[in-house]
Amino acid sequence: MKLIPKTAIIASIALCSTYMAEAQKIKITEGNFSALKGQTEINTEYSYENVKVGNFDNEDDYIQKKKDEYNKKEAGKGDTWAAAWKNDRASRFEPKFEELFSENANIKAGKSPKAKYTLIFKTTFVEPGFNVGVMRKNAYIDGEIWIVESADHSKVIAKATVDNAPGRMFGGFDFDTGARIAEAYAAAGKAFGKKVRKEAE
Repeated sequence: MKLIPKTAIIASIALCSTYMAEAQKIKITEGNFSALKGQTEINTEYSYENVKVGNFDNEDDYIQKKKDEYNKKEAGKGDTWAAAWKNDRASRFEPKFEELFSENANIKAGKSPKAKYTLIFKTTFVEPGFNVGVMRKNAYIDGEIWIVESADHSKVIAKATVDNAPGRMFGGFDFDTGARIAEAYAAAGKAFGKKVRKEAE
């Protein structure tokens, strides 16, 4: 068997990382982030209304299909999966986004209702991807981010779109759907945090 040089493997990983970084786009569609200059914390809220998943325009249809498939293979497995699909939002996805945003924006994100501004992340699309060892498809998410005044959400400071935030784990050990999607939220948090830090300087 022909061995692949270590340098070639490292180069491939670097190329993949570069491609994924370039694939993600953060675009400001309204206002700017100058109001966040000097802020040390920001409140966070999340919306999952009208989320499209893969080829499904309705998230509920996707959940039902996967639930039925898993239950046919093993009684109760689909119900467990469906519960995890929703529970992962608060337990895995949102913490990942906040952690990476905080690190890169130098503004602590989380449940801080007393903060002057609130960041609302509205997920619009989820590609769950898959990893079956010999074949894989990366996860990614699209969404909208609104910065509003905490005291009055109708006062919008800025809006931005997040396209193709990639989700995969180094080494390819992301066999769990939730793990892949969590990394997509981490990628979105990191990219948006950098954007905010640059725009608010």
